[in-house]
This record gives sequence, C-alpha cells and structure tokens, in this order.
Amino acid sequence: MSNLATTAPAAQAADHPILREVVERLAPIRKLAGSPGEREAAHWIAQRLQRAGAVATVEEEPFLDGYARQLLPLAAAGALAGGLALSGRARRFAAALGALTTAAIADDVSNGVRVWRKAIARTRTTWNVVAQAGDPTADRTLVVLAHHDAAPTGRIFDPAGQIWLAEHFPGIVERKNTSFPLWWGITSGPALVALGAATNHRGLAAAGSALSLLAVVLGADVARTRIVPGANDNLSAVAAQVALAERLREHPIPGLRVWLVSCGAEEVLQGGIYGFGARHFPALDRERTWVLNLDTIGSPELVMIEGEGPFVMEDYFDRRFRDLVARAAERVGLPIRRGLRSRSSSDSVIPSRAGYPTAMLTSFDRYKCLSNYHQMSDTPENLDYDTVARAVEVVEAVGRELAVAR
Repeated sequence: MSNLATTAPAAQAADHPILREVVERLAPIRKLAGSPGEREAAHWIAQRLQRAGAVATVEEEPFLDGYARQLLPLAAAGALAGGLALSGRARRFAAALGALTTAAIADDVSNGVRVWRKAIARTRTTWNVVAQAGDPTADRTLVVLAHHDAAPTGRIFDPAGQIWLAEHFPGIVERKNTSFPLWWGITSGPALVALGAATNHRGLAAAGSALSLLAVVLGADVARTRIVPGANDNLSAVAAQVALAERLREHPIPGLRVWLVSCGAEEVLQGGIYGFGARHFPALDRERTWVLNLDTIGSPELVMIEGEGPFVMEDYFDRRFRDLVARAAERVGLPIRRGLRSRSSSDSVIPSRAGYPTAMLTSFDRYKCLSNYHQMSDTPENLDYDTVARAVEVVEAVGRELAVAR
C-alpha cells in the first residue's frame, strides 16, 4: 500500500472541521434556484475558496426556469386527453395530445431540445462559482463539479417503497445497478392515454388518465417549493471542494490545473451548467480536460456513476477516465463500487455530451437510496462526513494520477 493510503485517515480527519464549517454555514439559507439565497450562497462559497488559496469568481448566467410548475400543464394535458378518449369523442386528437405530451416531458427531463420549456418558461439569473487552484501554468485541467442550489421536497421523493423492497427482497435491490426510473411513471400516463385512444382500448385510456391525474397531484405538491436544507444534496460536494482547495494550497499538484466549479440552478434539471459550458468550453481542450462531478456524497457508501438517462441511458464519455478514477481510489485504499447508472439527470451529462471525459461520484445507504434525498431531513447533523472526507481523498488521488498519466 502506498504512503498516500497510509496517511489517508489522518488527512480525512483533518478535513472534518472544514466540511462541517461549510455545510453548517450554508444549510440554513433557502437556496432555491435563481433566488437571493442561492446568490448569497454562491458569493459565500467564492469568498471561502479565496481564503483557501483559490482564485474564485461568481459568474451570472441565464437559465430557463423549469421542473414541477412547468411540467404541471403537461400532466394536466395527459389527463385531459384521457377524458376525451374515454368520452369516445375526438379519439384522434386525444391520441395526438397524449403522444405530444409524452414527448414533451421526455424531451425536457432528458436535456433535449426542450421545446416546451423554451415556449413557456421565463429566463432567470443564476450564479456559478468558478475557482482555479493548482498549477496555473499546467496544460492539463481537472474540473471538479458541484452545485449549490437546493431541491424542493414532495411526497414523490419518499423512499419508503424502495426501503420496503430492500427489506423484503434484498436480492433484487442488490442486483439492481440502475436507479429506479421515476420519470417513467410520470410519462406512462399520457403514453397509455395515447395508446388507448389510438386502439380504442378504454382500459388503457382509463389507466393513463388516472396516472396523469396522480402526476398532477404529485407535481403540485413539489411545486409548493418547500426547499430542503440540502446538506447532502449538494452542500456535501461544495464542502469537498473547499477542503480540496485547502489541501492543494498545502500540497499542490505540479502539472495540473484544478477548476472548482459550483453551478447554480441544477435542481431545475440543469440550469447553470449550460452557462458554464457556453462561457468556458471553447477554452478547455477536450484532449487535456477531465470532469469529475460530485453530487450527494454524504451517504454511507461512496460510489461511482458511469452513465445516466431518464429514458435512454447514456454512458459518460470515455470509459478510460472512469477506469482511472477507480484506479486512483484503489491506490489510496478507498475502492469504490462501479457499474452503477442513474435514471435521474445531473450536470454530468452536459460536459459528457460535449466530449469531455466525465465521471460522477455519489453515495447511497444500505437500501441504495441517497440519504435524505429531497427531504427536509437533509440537514447537517444527518450527513456522513466520513464519506465526504473519503471523496476528497479520492478526488485528490485522481488529480495526482492525471498529472502523471500518459
């Protein structure tokens, strides 16, 4: 085992006060995307990274507001189409409306063209924190990505169903390496309506109408915008960035620039990351830049996500980088579980689609749930700081591996 591995526990313990400082300072702020609270958090993070020796700025970026309020009319359209199909009138129109509604939801949550969002959403401002540490003269860049806005809560995020399944059928959950497809349930309503209307199958139309009405109820619950403290999702990652900056000030990595980027408006299904890409991707060489996204790293077990897709699974670009991340984790005695994929969307997909080698570190509990995910219980006292400290160790190891890799 390397010297890095033998000194890792002491280094991780030294990170704990920094991690707690960041999370406890930012958790009480209501960090709704595009809100004054999100702006306050961004400026505090930039100042804290400056104190850690990084060169940090806050960049204002436009984003299209989205998520529950914007998708509610689509769920209602699915229910309307179901009613028309069941009435026996305008079945062709009902089938077309159901199909268009399904396509619009899938397009929006998959970071597609987003025709619906562009048609109805207003443009707002978010704030990205962009900091540079490490060797400013290096031609290799590691972008460590996070986000600092917090999510709304709602009944749809209750993990009780997955916990019950894991308790009663543990083998099923253990074998499953892809997260549960939450968005499939939202789109199945209008999709069934479209199929039922097209085939004159009243049972399918009725089931689709009921599911669409359920989506309206659940969406309205989320649209109440009760914003969680966000300790795990995603102040755990912001804290890791600060701890990493402190480490790099004391022990820089020759030959590697490290960008610490915390985006805003991630919880609207990607907002600030688009502005970051438009501003900075042209100057970041795809052959010498790697992106490691940290998202919800405060559950008991640190794991690596290899791809994502609410409907169509996309592995992140360049498996060789994911292999390097796993190798670096092994080298410091912190092996991470691999082969996992997400049915949710994250900021990782934007740099991956742009051709940058990308990987994501996240975490889960014994039920393969993200601890306190989108729950009001996502508070500093419920965060597993040991896992966050292990993530810092792994990220530093990845940086040192990239600096010498050929």
